Amino acid sequence: MQDFFKNKVVVITGGSDGIGKALVDTLIPLGAKVATCARNQDKLYDLQLLHSGKSLHTMVADVSSYNDCKNFIESTIEFYGGIDILINNAGISMRALVKDLDVEVIEKVMDINFKGTLYCTKLALDSIIERKGSIVGVSSIAGYRGLPGRSGYSASKYAVTGFLEALRTEMMDSGVNVMWVCPGFTSSNIRYRALNKKGSSQGQSPMDEGKMMSSLKCAEHILQAIEKRKRTLVLTFKGKQTVFLNRFFPSLADKLVKKFFFKNGELVR
Repeated sequence: MQDFFKNKVVVITGGSDGIGKALVDTLIPLGAKVATCARNQDKLYDLQLLHSGKSLHTMVADVSSYNDCKNFIESTIEFYGGIDILINNAGISMRALVKDLDVEVIEKVMDINFKGTLYCTKLALDSIIERKGSIVGVSSIAGYRGLPGRSGYSASKYAVTGFLEALRTEMMDSGVNVMWVCPGFTSSNIRYRALNKKGSSQGQSPMDEGKMMSSLKCAEHILQAIEKRKRTLVLTFKGKQTVFLNRFFPSLADKLVKKFFFKNGELVR
């Protein structure tokens, strides 16, 4: 990967934590020129300190805001002269049953996960076309299979996958590669920051984070797939198993998914 990413301008949304930060930490030693945004100014400052003296452009931005995305993408193009690769990574999850939640919870998840991908992709597209680069969306297994308690998250990831699949088809003769990544369960802060039924962060993870793929390993897989200009990337055995079962044995998948997420009628994961 050393030669492939050297001097390439790589834009990563949500780069202060989890998979996004792992991507930043991996790309900079490879010689990439990285730009990233996040909502947390302190974490971006810490990232700048960690990579002091290296090619890193950061900006505080909320990807659910078109103006924030516009300022971030335009400042990156001004800073580096263009964009080779865009990785739409910023995202938020939720955990609540549809019957219990406020509709605003799903709206907020859609705004960040789908609209953030839409805004940044549209704003960076001309530069990426000019450089025949790559557009990547970090989707989810929830973008292939609706997950109980994550209805809004599933809806947003289905939207991301559908949008990128349509864009990939439009870009087939342009030299631009469009790819979506489905990491499966990966150790990150996304479950701690997941919204509860009232729209507040739940502050804990219902999963055993220690048994999941690390963010760093996930980032390595993503970068290898970008270099190979893949169409899709589905990670972890459980993730691939879920996609397979849902495609060929959907009724069985319904039962297995319910068994995984519920116990005695209660949502436990």
